[in-house]
Amino acid sequence: MAVKKRFPYRAALVACNGGCRAVKGEAGCSEGCIGCGACVSVCKFGAISLNEYGVAEVDEDKCIACGKCTKVCPQEIIHLHECANYIVVKCSNKSKGADAKRQCEVSCIGCGICEKTCTAGAIRITDNHALIQEDLCLSCGMCSVKCPRHAIYDLRGIFTKIK
Repeated sequence: MAVKKRFPYRAALVACNGGCRAVKGEAGCSEGCIGCGACVSVCKFGAISLNEYGVAEVDEDKCIACGKCTKVCPQEIIHLHECANYIVVKCSNKSKGADAKRQCEVSCIGCGICEKTCTAGAIRITDNHALIQEDLCLSCGMCSVKCPRHAIYDLRGIFTKIK
């Protein structure tokens, strides 16, 4: 079924990269994707699948940004984003630096390097992790290049490897 997308194009984004392999109730990142599959089952366009780590991934070409997955996610880590903005934070960990490092190999530790690097003022550290204000982001990629933990990356794979 072909669906015409409206401009600006939007798609769902899962704010977890799977570095923690989170499992609800176990030690580790409690904010990450638990691989329950609720988002997969509610998406009637087949835009969401679970990757090899059991983390939900969205195919932007199939996603129409209906928002159903955002409503069923028990972790509340799926949100809609502008497809024109390729720079994203793929982490929802709210733990402080050292704890976040122990919980996940690619978690945001809230170091603030991205915030200092961003010339547009589009990134803020909130609850110990980076948040990008998409309407201000220029998609220059400097934050993704400078991120020491690789929690911020480029969905196109230009500045950072696609995961």
